[in-house]
Amino acid sequence: MSQQKYDESQQKNAELEAQYQQLNQTMGAEVASRDMHITRMQDAIKVSLNSQLLFPSGGWEMSNEAKTSIAKIASILAPHQKNKINVNGYTDSTPIGPELAKQGVTSNVILSQKRADNVMQYMISQGVKPDLVAAHGFGEENPVASNDTAEGKAQNRRVELTIANAAH
Repeated sequence: MSQQKYDESQQKNAELEAQYQQLNQTMGAEVASRDMHITRMQDAIKVSLNSQLLFPSGGWEMSNEAKTSIAKIASILAPHQKNKINVNGYTDSTPIGPELAKQGVTSNVILSQKRADNVMQYMISQGVKPDLVAAHGFGEENPVASNDTAEGKAQNRRVELTIANAAH
């Protein structure tokens, strides 16, 4: 690796570290209440948002509390945004009920995509660059807990924001 590439890599990591510290500081209440978890990875930051913070059960419209939290995150990420933000939606394994099916939501993948899209659109409305954000719905893929308990299902219903260095 050339000195220039190394220096650029160090600069990008320093920027990510600064955003990580700022997110932890600003989102302290949400982290303390366990509605949010912020993880620093090698070349990225992952923010996991408990879907109870964001959406009503079986819905994808964000609550006012959710908008407040997402606006705080966007205010940290948007001003000097150089990094891509991936908004990934997940659900638990509960099958889609008839009410959602009537609204055209026939699978957990569709529900998780609608949730991810909603968070992404709100982030854009708060100043995040549209060309540096993407939304993906994964349904019940990649569970972080067992779907056999209510607590596990609650952990699996989440939206994850991954902020990665532009080179990745």
